[in-house]
Amino acid sequence: MEIMSPQNTRVKEWAGLQEKKHRDRSGKYIVEGIHLVQEALQAEADVECLAFDLDKGMPSELKPLLQAVQGMEVIGVSAAVIAKCSSTGTPQPVFAIVRKEQQGLEAILAKPDSLVVVLDGVQDPGNVGTIIRSADAAGADGVILGRGCADLFNPKTIRSTMGSMFHLPVVEGELSAILPQAREGGALLVSTSLTAEDSCYTHDFHGSQWLLIGSEGQGISPETAAMVDKSILIPMAGRAESLNAAMAATILLFEGMRQRGGETIKNSCPFSIILSRNKN
Repeated sequence: MEIMSPQNTRVKEWAGLQEKKHRDRSGKYIVEGIHLVQEALQAEADVECLAFDLDKGMPSELKPLLQAVQGMEVIGVSAAVIAKCSSTGTPQPVFAIVRKEQQGLEAILAKPDSLVVVLDGVQDPGNVGTIIRSADAAGADGVILGRGCADLFNPKTIRSTMGSMFHLPVVEGELSAILPQAREGGALLVSTSLTAEDSCYTHDFHGSQWLLIGSEGQGISPETAAMVDKSILIPMAGRAESLNAAMAATILLFEGMRQRGGETIKNSCPFSIILSRNKN
């Protein structure tokens, strides 16, 4: 099947998924780019259709995955259609329409000795996506997005996860209902505070720990703070007043990973660090 006109009814529906109200109403979202579409297919997400630029052809990275997906429509489209449905100034040659699936709160709550990140009012989609990516990298068991957080299915959030949203459970819900369930299951609710006495490097991350991260400006809400079992400090040597939410969450996650068993590490960061040596 081919669709060439950006005025096509289906194209208008796809383009509408850039807005939350249309995502909520349809129960669908859009994933853009070869890497993210590849991640969705490999994770066996509920992909309704895949659209690719006819002039550029089907990306070679995706061809081996197409036969394994049942019930997915593959549609060749024009560059104008790609541009209309894109959320960026440089449109990717392929996108997928994915149906939202039931979230895995029960699996997170049932996980023994779980390491979970809880976001409370983190509004920036880049921060939310980065925290999901860091949680995935650190081997966390899930991410909870409370009220006031950026939409998980916002295109910028999705891009910032770099596919990690397909690797671990990410749940949107009411913290007032979820956190008491976690505590009843034995989880320790931990937040950060500039006035805490225990640092993240002396805190014991073993056992079930849910790490509460608030917005950079406001922190966690008073309602959430009332449920916190322990606050810890991220020590800083410089003059910066604070870290943004994604940086703070990443530090806590990787210290938790280190304490809980770094021997289970499967991958390493591909970036290089250059060390200088003083010869004097």
